Amino acid sequence: MIDARMKIRHLQCFMEVARLGHVGRAADQLAVTQPAVSKTLRELEQFLNVRLFTRGPKGLALTPLGEAFQHHAATGVLALQQAIASVAPGRLRGDANIRVGALPTVAVRIMPDAVRELTTQRRDAAVHLVTGPNRILLERLKGRELDVVVGRLADPDQMVGLAFEQLYLERMAVVVKPGHPLLAELPFEPRRLTEFEVLMPSREDITRPIVDRLLLASGIGAIERRIETVSSDFSRAYLKRTDAVWIISYGVAALDIAAGDLVELPLDVSATLGPVGMTTRADDRPAPIVDQFMKVTRVLAERLRGHGSHRLQ
Repeated sequence: MIDARMKIRHLQCFMEVARLGHVGRAADQLAVTQPAVSKTLRELEQFLNVRLFTRGPKGLALTPLGEAFQHHAATGVLALQQAIASVAPGRLRGDANIRVGALPTVAVRIMPDAVRELTTQRRDAAVHLVTGPNRILLERLKGRELDVVVGRLADPDQMVGLAFEQLYLERMAVVVKPGHPLLAELPFEPRRLTEFEVLMPSREDITRPIVDRLLLASGIGAIERRIETVSSDFSRAYLKRTDAVWIISYGVAALDIAAGDLVELPLDVSATLGPVGMTTRADDRPAPIVDQFMKVTRVLAERLRGHGSHRLQ
């Protein structure tokens, strides 16, 4: 186990004295005083509990244990120098790497345009996009595995240490394939949903409580024939083959609805509006590339808001 008191300066000082064999010359190279070099060497020997140098007629000489330590210490210092050099280019250009977390419901709505715009502005940008449940993404954000998360506003207990910037409000949508039997019924009776399979978000998804409240408000206590999934690809394919009903965030189905591949049922979903935005660590100042991504996303969200209140508020 490495002694926690050992610092890089101890290794640097040791390497210079070992190379030059003289405290005074090592002090000149390190731009410190001779007493400071002597003190640092004594500390290192105390940490290691060994003698590293002996004094001879020509100055300081390494002991056998000192020679063994020099061999491994030199490898460690070289590796550290290489590690620093490997990130230097990124540091000079403002670091082009960005790690973005996005809910699946957001990833298909605003993320493609946001990433395309960012990579157009910054050709050196390296975007790492991760999708998953909101809770998992926020944990990874807190653990500094992600730089920013785009999704719905989480519960207060999950937002400790985080900052949320709202981009827009998004509602849920209840959709079916064209020609579905429920589309021919006017007026539409919400309880008829229980006669069909219903695809809905899984219980781990942040939108599931919103779906449950929507069903209760529509007079539907429980859905026995339900399929819980966050896979939009599966849901689209399943609706093509069956008369199932899909309850999902509007943004996921927006393009399908516009193309006529899916049709919304006339169910009142106004109460399902919820904030979608960007979450970052409250105590951090975003890196330049993250700040640029956030600016791009704000512009795109403003355009989406301008498309009409029936989509985004």
